[in-house]
Amino acid sequence: MAKKYSVKVTPTSKSKLSTVDFTNIPFGKVISDHMFVADYDGQQWVNPRIEAFGPLEMTPANLALHYGQSIFEGMKASKIGSEPFLMRPEMHARRLNLSAERMCMPSFPEDLFIQALEMLVDLDRAWIPETEGYSLYIRPVMFATDEYFGVHASEKYRLVIFTGPVGPYYAKPVSLWVEEVFTRAAQGGAGEAKCAGNYGPALLPAHRAKMAGYDQVMWMDAVEKKYVQEVGTMNLFFFMDGKVITPTTTGTILRGITRDTFITLLKDWGYTVEDRLLSINEIADAYGRGALEDCFGAGTAAVVSHVSSITWRERRMELPPVDEQHRPVSFRLKNYLNRLRNGLESDSKYQWLHSCANSGVMEALEQNSVNA
Repeated sequence: MAKKYSVKVTPTSKSKLSTVDFTNIPFGKVISDHMFVADYDGQQWVNPRIEAFGPLEMTPANLALHYGQSIFEGMKASKIGSEPFLMRPEMHARRLNLSAERMCMPSFPEDLFIQALEMLVDLDRAWIPETEGYSLYIRPVMFATDEYFGVHASEKYRLVIFTGPVGPYYAKPVSLWVEEVFTRAAQGGAGEAKCAGNYGPALLPAHRAKMAGYDQVMWMDAVEKKYVQEVGTMNLFFFMDGKVITPTTTGTILRGITRDTFITLLKDWGYTVEDRLLSINEIADAYGRGALEDCFGAGTAAVVSHVSSITWRERRMELPPVDEQHRPVSFRLKNYLNRLRNGLESDSKYQWLHSCANSGVMEALEQNSVNA
């Protein structure tokens, strides 16, 4: 049985909920009322608390600003009836700590991480959108807090978790440019960690692709520039020659939790799934033979992001129309996950859904009233 931690809860005095138009939510720009905060004092994590979302005081000498000791996660919460649910939170807790290890940061107690998620989502459950395809996005972020500008790992850290309602990440299928100049990550680097430093360098190639008329970049490996890695910030899947193929995680690709979910489902549904190196030449060959039936990105934000075309050098590969008839694999995956999150599919087999209904947040509020 997971340990229960004492988490102080100080609710906001003025909710912003009534100001939000839930029919028009720009992705990532609307923030909910509360945040969870905990501090690492050099020995242990202390003072876990939930308080009103707001600015953090920070010195310009903060080590995270200079040397990039900053990691994050991305999750979603949804509701079945009035009950809020998370999906596979234990995997996010585990991945956060793997990122922390790679960035020379302390691990965070996984049971406290899940308790914090439960309490925060339960407290802000009214922020979970009711519209299909919408959800409450959850952003945990851990960063260094030492005031020291020498190149050195920080001794102190802060973990913050905040949330915000979101709609679909991509409103339409995306066109991809095969990037052969810039690389996202190299073997032995930090490509597998979900750290801030992986995302800043990707902004220029993505911007250049957009200026050229494409929506995102398809990353190639750093050595031979021929093996497919990821698309933007998502894992990639291809349905070709009757098989589902996804680039293998060899240390340069994020071990996506949606990716793992899709592989599990596809194998259970009887598809042949290959987790291996996949070259752009092999993809182009399959396209030329008419065997490339689908390509899609998989990630927490988008769930499934359909790909409309792939441009490699001078060759533009147009994929089949984006509908259930022509893209049965990606549509089945997306529909299944949406139905699961809405309580329309049974979770008895996988037990991926995690209820936040008995989080203890109300008891913490009551305790605050007694102490006051």
